[in-house]
Amino acid sequence: MMVSPRIEDTFVKVIFGWGILAAMFTSGPVKVNVFVGANSNNEPAAGFGDVNISAILNSFQMGYDKRVRPNYGGQAVTVGVTMFVLSISELSEVGMDFTLDMYFRQFWQDPRLSFERRPGLDKLVVGAEYIKLIWVPDTFFVNEKTAYFHDATTDNQFVRIFHTGDILRSIRLTITASCPMDLQYFPMDSQLCYIEIESFGYTMSDIRYKWNDGLNSVQVSGDVSLPQFKVLGHRQKTIEASLSTGNYSRLACEIQFVRSMGYYLIQIYIPSSLIVVISWVSFWLNRGATPARVGLGVTTVLTMTTLISSTNSALPKISYVKSIDVYLAACFFMVFASLLEYASVGYMAKRIQMRKNRFLAIQKMAEQKKNEALHASNANINDATNLDLGPGLPKQTVSLFCTLG
Repeated sequence: MMVSPRIEDTFVKVIFGWGILAAMFTSGPVKVNVFVGANSNNEPAAGFGDVNISAILNSFQMGYDKRVRPNYGGQAVTVGVTMFVLSISELSEVGMDFTLDMYFRQFWQDPRLSFERRPGLDKLVVGAEYIKLIWVPDTFFVNEKTAYFHDATTDNQFVRIFHTGDILRSIRLTITASCPMDLQYFPMDSQLCYIEIESFGYTMSDIRYKWNDGLNSVQVSGDVSLPQFKVLGHRQKTIEASLSTGNYSRLACEIQFVRSMGYYLIQIYIPSSLIVVISWVSFWLNRGATPARVGLGVTTVLTMTTLISSTNSALPKISYVKSIDVYLAACFFMVFASLLEYASVGYMAKRIQMRKNRFLAIQKMAEQKKNEALHASNANINDATNLDLGPGLPKQTVSLFCTLG
């Protein structure tokens, strides 16, 4: 009863051993790979052929200190920068800023992250989690107001590590940056906005920035459009900024905007011109039609006042005169002058009527006095005719006195 199980175990072991030997002699040399995890198709998740990618990434952390820059104490790290502008969503005159969405890419070399090149494997593409384990430049935007990273559906950034130790970091950013504007020629103006890139803590002895692709380092998507502006072009600059804490390497990208006149032509210039023409209608009205002329003049003045207020409410409170202010002031002056014209005409007509009435009154008084004098002279003549001139005066003398009188 005890022998049968032992014989069966021995038989199973013999069969299993012969199977292993047959597999070894028929399948050739065996390759052993060490992988971390597997995907849904039961393929290696962290392996590339016979290479253990996880082992390479883990080997980078042996003796690696992300707090220390590459070549510390030696040559400065050269950081190349490129930008691809996806969209420019807003250019605000009130806030003096503009908002753009872009791909921001940085290139630098870290010899500590170099690895042996193998066939088909010259770079490693890792996710955003690995960025926290390596040194990255402390780049910031000098004129930034607000900025945020995109994280739908995951963090929109990646890192590529080349076998030479070259690093590429790409990230999607939305930045609102300050843009001082000169509105002297508004709305026929052009504005120059810029983005400045600099290291926050490393001086030029540690980090130097450059445009990685030369004149093609900054590209703007052809789909970029704004309601009131056209993108005229852009240019790149390399600046050395001298601050109290040292000299810093800085990059600047300037974007030229030209304002479109369509909105202001339709909403401001044409309506204000028509209001001026309407105010001239009062010149063809009878000056005696006081209600019509006064109502028309007051309405046009109030309409121009409202138009000026609504235009300036959408602009910053600046102390100098803008081009549109000159035009609206001229329109308001002509509208107000048409109202003053009626007041002047009414006043002059009243003065003329008063002078005419005074002249008529004086003329009437003169006629009355003349008539009174004539009546008085006629009365004197009649009295003289009836006067007794005496017996010795002939009748011819009396007739002569009557004729002279």
